[in-house]
Amino acid sequence: MRTLNRLVLLALALVACNPNSNPTPSPEPLASDQTLSFPIAQDLADFDPALISSPADVDILRNVFSGLYRFDATLHEVPDMATGQPTISADGLTYTFHLRHDAHFSNADAITAGDVVYSWDRAVARQGDFAGLFQVIAGYGDVASGKTAQLSGLTKVDDYTLQVLLTKRAGYFLTLTGLWPFWLVDQKVIASAGEDVWFTKPETLIGSGPFRMTAHSTGQSLDFEPVTGWYGGKTGALARVHVEVMPDLSQQVTGYESGVFTLIGYGRQGLPPAAATRYTTSATLKSQLTLVPGGTTFWVGFNLKTGPFAGDAGRAGRHAFSEAIDRAALVDSACNQKTSCVAATGGVISRGLKGYLGDGADPSAKFDPGAAKAEYQSWDPDGSKVKALTYTYDSNTFNKAVCDNLVAQWKKNLGVTVACVELDRKTFFDSRNGACAFPTFRQSWAADYDDPQNWFDYLFVTGASSSGSCYSNPSFDAIIAAADASPAGASAADYRTAGFLLVNDSVYAGLLYGVQQYLVHPWVRGAGGNALYDYDWTGIRIVKH
Repeated sequence: MRTLNRLVLLALALVACNPNSNPTPSPEPLASDQTLSFPIAQDLADFDPALISSPADVDILRNVFSGLYRFDATLHEVPDMATGQPTISADGLTYTFHLRHDAHFSNADAITAGDVVYSWDRAVARQGDFAGLFQVIAGYGDVASGKTAQLSGLTKVDDYTLQVLLTKRAGYFLTLTGLWPFWLVDQKVIASAGEDVWFTKPETLIGSGPFRMTAHSTGQSLDFEPVTGWYGGKTGALARVHVEVMPDLSQQVTGYESGVFTLIGYGRQGLPPAAATRYTTSATLKSQLTLVPGGTTFWVGFNLKTGPFAGDAGRAGRHAFSEAIDRAALVDSACNQKTSCVAATGGVISRGLKGYLGDGADPSAKFDPGAAKAEYQSWDPDGSKVKALTYTYDSNTFNKAVCDNLVAQWKKNLGVTVACVELDRKTFFDSRNGACAFPTFRQSWAADYDDPQNWFDYLFVTGASSSGSCYSNPSFDAIIAAADASPAGASAADYRTAGFLLVNDSVYAGLLYGVQQYLVHPWVRGAGGNALYDYDWTGIRIVKH
């Protein structure tokens, strides 16, 4: 037995010494030209992190700017300029962040806690579309109103220590610090170039991300290159990123197929329906099309304050109208071979995000026309409750297609006539949000960040700013308040309970989850995205082809 053991050990040693016995796969050889090129339909609207609001702007500029934290490919928040997780006081109100000592902007200006204070104060004072994310920090109101220039809740303890005082416990606050309004800007450059000018020129668009802009021809193209000596380490394989502004989506596909573009989809772009269909149905082309959750949900909203669907008395009607929708038929009608959307059956929070309840978790999203009609007729036997019922949406070809399909299904499955009402976008939102002017209506939400708080606080708590339903449930409010105040990672159960409460109360009728499309050549590695963001440029490489 000992002899056998020695032979086995000798054999293992020989294998280990023989470099050809089990060779480690060599990395794929890279192409000599490491240029990533892709089209976007519109030029970037804003380059100033304090003012950025569109998904395309966020996805491109998150390679140029950075903050205390960032999000990896799986949407996990990881330290960037912070050295690790913050220290949080026992009452959950004071966060102490420690910064790395080697961080610097792309022009080599050192980054200290003072730059964080300056950048956050400035973002609040500028009052961009997402300035409200700072609202939880003490002193927000005074800076937002112009009463003072500095948030009282921000304290620079020393050059590499920042203390933040919140007005309430908010477990989601750490997630906010990774978002674009919290990205850092160089106060020296802004002071020198000018508050309203610095972000208009490549040479003064200074950030702390791994890439910097080298050229911008307004309305035509943008170019970026890696930052030499980036504090974060290696910037990856790419030597250049070229972005072409091309409004014609069909022309984008032509450019991709001729090799002008490396990929399509970056900056949250969509494909023309005909192209998406061609790629998803072709055996030879299908491998180039990647579909990922788009972080968006579409649903039928019901007025829970007035009208036939209001309150507990309207619940049966809401449930019947939801159960009468064949979502598979809706997908066939509106989702272009499932390349742009899929059926929403797992709660209001879309696939790919925290708080998603799971496929089929919403029983009212299961199509059962017989049960739906019986429940409807019991609730409204003479049809008087839904007489002259309307479904209102903002002008858009997709919204119209959805409405046309819904009213046809409700007529067929319930015997109810519903009229589609189309309004311009401003009138629709002014009448819907908070005013709850429509009995049934189109509602959707595109997540800003991966936390259920982003959905529930803005859409369903009493007085929510983006609610069109005027839903008000003290039990729901209490659950959300407890979840919001819980430490990060400890709120999942409460948010899940809240999600099922909305389902059980038939507060809405889930319809569709959005899908993000990418066309990527076979010789490109690391490109694509998740439910919220495109993958970082640092992870993309082009192999020899």
